[in-house]
Amino acid sequence: MTTDEQLTALEDSLRRLKIEYDIYFNGSSPRPPNDTAWRVDNLVKRLADASGMNYGQRFRYNALASRYALFSELWRQRTRNKEEGPRKTAAELREDQKKAPAFRVEWKDPATETDKVDKLFTALVEAKRKVGENADNLAPEAFKKFVQQKTAQLQRDFRCEQVEYVVEVEDGQVRLRAKGL
Repeated sequence: MTTDEQLTALEDSLRRLKIEYDIYFNGSSPRPPNDTAWRVDNLVKRLADASGMNYGQRFRYNALASRYALFSELWRQRTRNKEEGPRKTAAELREDQKKAPAFRVEWKDPATETDKVDKLFTALVEAKRKVGENADNLAPEAFKKFVQQKTAQLQRDFRCEQVEYVVEVEDGQVRLRAKGL
């Protein structure tokens, strides 16, 4: 195979690889075209070592190699974004920092750790008032009984010793979440 034929093959393979990546990023293919990328990469490396190129062939090779390098970086970034999800902008990070942190508490037995139950109740009432929900209908004794029953149920269902409760605001509503540890 002559050098011009190899350069034409590289150009065709690069075009085909671009199409396959477009298909992958549009969701029509479940996995990236790694085998085609490997073949193009090997062809680029093989031609980089070719010593018998004239100036026109070298110019054509350098244009194809730089195009491949540009596409490779773009494809690497888009693949990472597709797998990990898009990164947050600086404005989104500042907005997340402005949000009130969630209140967390862990315990083994809420009946013996009443101060933690009281802090959880206070955090729940304060969060409800901040978002404008009515917190007057919450009774501390009923809340303590609910927490004891829920903790016992989670410990039994998940065979765990500790239970974590989290009070957080999500989409303008207060959520009380419990999970076994």
